[in-house]
Amino acid sequence: PTNSVYWPLFVLIFHAISPIPHFIAKRATYDSDATSSACRELAYFFTTGIVVSAFGFPVILARVAVIKWGACGLVLAGNAVIFLTIQGFFLVFGRGDDFSWEQW
Repeated sequence: PTNSVYWPLFVLIFHAISPIPHFIAKRATYDSDATSSACRELAYFFTTGIVVSAFGFPVILARVAVIKWGACGLVLAGNAVIFLTIQGFFLVFGRGDDFSWEQW
């Protein structure tokens, strides 16, 4: 087997940029009492696009036979773990109470 195919590692770029729209929206919107904000909704849209792209990239690589389907499955499982971890971080530390990540 060939072990020198590193194309799936480009998914790490999606992992790194996925929280950026949320950080920008959190910084730009000061009214936290509003149920909906255009900036926040745009950040959700961009974050959703980044996450869908992270799941679609290995599938496209597998369809054009750059990587094998087993590697695609492993990347998709890793994507699920990483994005659920990022979501859990924002759910736990993003409430704005005394136990917040912003204090660190």
